[in-house]
Amino acid sequence: MSLPNDPFILLSVINTRLRDFYPSLEECCKAEGADPEEIIRKMASVQYVYLPEKNQFVHQ
Repeated sequence: MSLPNDPFILLSVINTRLRDFYPSLEECCKAEGADPEEIIRKMASVQYVYLPEKNQFVHQ
């Protein structure tokens, strides 16, 4: 998956994919060829964290 550089666009893309296609961030990243740590870092830069129980990134 080609990741958007803008963290807010990335937030929209990744949360949509998590909601519509994947049961977890790990599954999403595996299927899309993305680095979960890179996504987590970018989201942390705008104060969002991944909540596995919700399967989405939410504002801290």
